Amino acid sequence: MDQKAAEQAVQNAGDAANGIWQFLLDKPLKIAIIIVAGIILNVILRLIIRRVMNHIAEGDAAKLDNEVGPDESEPHQAEETKRWLIQDSPIARARRAQRAKTVGSVLRSVSTIVITAIVALTVLSELGINMAPIIASAGVVGVALGFGAQALVKDYLSGIFMVAEDQYGIGDYVDLGDASGEVENVGLRVTQLRDLDGTLWHVRNGEVLRVGNFSQGWARSVLDIPVPYNSDISEVSDLLLQTAKAMRKERQWRRLILDEPEVWGIQALTGESITIRLVLRTKPLEQWGIAREMRARLKTQLDNAGIVIPLMNQTVIKNGRTAAVAGGDGENEDPGDAPLGPTS
Repeated sequence: MDQKAAEQAVQNAGDAANGIWQFLLDKPLKIAIIIVAGIILNVILRLIIRRVMNHIAEGDAAKLDNEVGPDESEPHQAEETKRWLIQDSPIARARRAQRAKTVGSVLRSVSTIVITAIVALTVLSELGINMAPIIASAGVVGVALGFGAQALVKDYLSGIFMVAEDQYGIGDYVDLGDASGEVENVGLRVTQLRDLDGTLWHVRNGEVLRVGNFSQGWARSVLDIPVPYNSDISEVSDLLLQTAKAMRKERQWRRLILDEPEVWGIQALTGESITIRLVLRTKPLEQWGIAREMRARLKTQLDNAGIVIPLMNQTVIKNGRTAAVAGGDGENEDPGDAPLGPTS
């Protein structure tokens, strides 16, 4: 009797051990394999994304750093000079690296979320939990969150596309409609701008409907110079053009002005003056400084040539009578007289 009981106990223990092994080799092992496979897949995807983005960010930086810029003295090198200054500049490479870093971060986060959700649903299914109610509830919650946080989602999606499309980057001077200034930080939700007064603006990416970027590619200084109506157009145009060309030949300005200056002709014609337009194609963000320097030089050259920029006529009151005088010459104007405005 005792021997039979012992044999039965041994058999029961063996059955229990077999049952435990069968259990361990069934659901727990499958769950472990699913989790490990998800982790490995996530690591592989993140590694692939990181390497691809790093390759895009680096580009041909090593080769370009060892190159020598084109000779600007050769006329046929004009296009090559612009390509060197704009497309292959350190700023362009930094912007490319920033875009690659941002897009890579978003892709890695999305891949992790998707793989985690798939692994979680598969594990719950292996545990025998009915997934239909969970998926339906998740759909309802997702719709509710979508309506409640649609502004936030819009901000993030707009931020991703702004960075991926290189609409602007740190250091750019941009006009975003409600605010304009230098970009200090570009986030997926908010962009920070510093305007000329020093005010830091926080602009939600979802609220940006248009972007005016003053820093991409190239810029243009546009100067409208008024001269007297009876001036010789050819003579004045040649004076403006020669002054601009002389400035471009100087070492300080040679790399900032990309093309030969151009006189586009008469921009405006009035009874007092003729306005001639002078344009210079420049590096980004250099157009304002070049325009200020050019105005100072043109002032000197026009004075030397005896060309006086005309002033608008004004109507003043003298002893109860009206008189039209040329504003600013001081010969017919009483210091106590107050100008009323331009004459028709």
